[in-house]
Amino acid sequence: MQPLLDTIAHSLQLTPDALRWHGIGALPSTFAVTELAAASLAACGLALADLLQGQLDLCPLVHIDRRLASFWFASSLRPRGWEPPPLWDAIAGDYQARDGWIRLHTNAAHHRTAALRVLGAKAEHANVANLVARWDADALEAAVVQAGGCAARMRSWPEWCAHPQGLAVNQEPLILRQAFTATTLAWRGSADRPLAGIKVLDLTRILAGPTATRLLAAFGADVLRIDPTDWNEPAVAAEVTLGKRCARLDLRTFAGRQCFERLLAEADVLVHGYRADALEQLGLGVDRRRELNPGLIDVSLNAYGWSGPWQERRGFDSLVQMSTGIAREGMRWRQADRPVPLPVQALDHATGYLMAAEVIRALGRGEGCRSRLSLARTAALLIEQGTVEEELALAAESALDIDPRIERTPWGEAQRIRAPLKVGEATMSWARGACELGSAPAQW
Repeated sequence: MQPLLDTIAHSLQLTPDALRWHGIGALPSTFAVTELAAASLAACGLALADLLQGQLDLCPLVHIDRRLASFWFASSLRPRGWEPPPLWDAIAGDYQARDGWIRLHTNAAHHRTAALRVLGAKAEHANVANLVARWDADALEAAVVQAGGCAARMRSWPEWCAHPQGLAVNQEPLILRQAFTATTLAWRGSADRPLAGIKVLDLTRILAGPTATRLLAAFGADVLRIDPTDWNEPAVAAEVTLGKRCARLDLRTFAGRQCFERLLAEADVLVHGYRADALEQLGLGVDRRRELNPGLIDVSLNAYGWSGPWQERRGFDSLVQMSTGIAREGMRWRQADRPVPLPVQALDHATGYLMAAEVIRALGRGEGCRSRLSLARTAALLIEQGTVEEELALAAESALDIDPRIERTPWGEAQRIRAPLKVGEATMSWARGACELGSAPAQW
């Protein structure tokens, strides 16, 4: 636990003191997934403690429940009498190519269309499997990506380390940070709501970025999420919109960009998860963002890192697990005949919490900055801890693990798993329940 937390704390310029661990057991994996869950959430707690110490001259204790943190890395939501839509599209999954395994990610309609077009396949799993078997994995990966889709061949960690993209991202720091200017932000928080009054503009999608902004909302931040007019996340909306207001803007239009720029000029924080070149292509590159808001805390992520030939490649947690060797090592650990991913989408959740911790760190230091993280660099952080011996399994979820408060959502009533993080008097709690995308106006 401690080496992993020490690495994270060093990246955040924090000292891992005044920290108390609770809970025993671990998620089933050859990698230290529970430790990553606990350490990434602890980073948020340490950053909050640092902020409170600077504002109130107190050093609150940070409490982390490892078991509850593990549950939150899967899902916090417990619906009452209803079920969210399936997490995965029927075509998404791992397929045996002629010379190895490849994963197709088809949850978004345009990604699904791209993969089917390359394969010349019907939208049927068996038909896709038959056609994938005729391809070399590298060639199919390249063809799907070229067509605007998302795919990843299964590689081993040594193969990834020798790959041009692996060579590039593994040399990046965990957090790429450029400090620009001191902010003049007046702190309006309190010991129990330390982020109250902070305006967070959220340009993120499944799953890491929304995890970051959900955490910020949990401690009082005003989070306004902006989505394109045609984007939906039905499977996870109830999970990741907790505590936020969600609006829609078309940033490809003049009116949409004007509205967004007005929002950005008034924001304290921008969190975004588009591909590396996406905002630049919309005329909203880093120089324009700094021009509009010199003291902005600007935190972003992408899938494969910020240097190397894949820095603008589309990607998701499950694909990065295939690329970096995680699924291959899981297959070896389980002695399985197909890829074995992590038991949860740990790269997404951990990267999200690290993004939130970086936002809070910058707020505490009064520092306008541009900070960048990636799923692939978080993967390296996990892999470099090495494999672990099998640990005691987590105790099964019980009624005592559920927060008794009822959350009223557009889909029905729900409850949440109890919060895994407490910082002094501050606990994770949300003023708003989950909401539908586009249900609020694009205004502060």
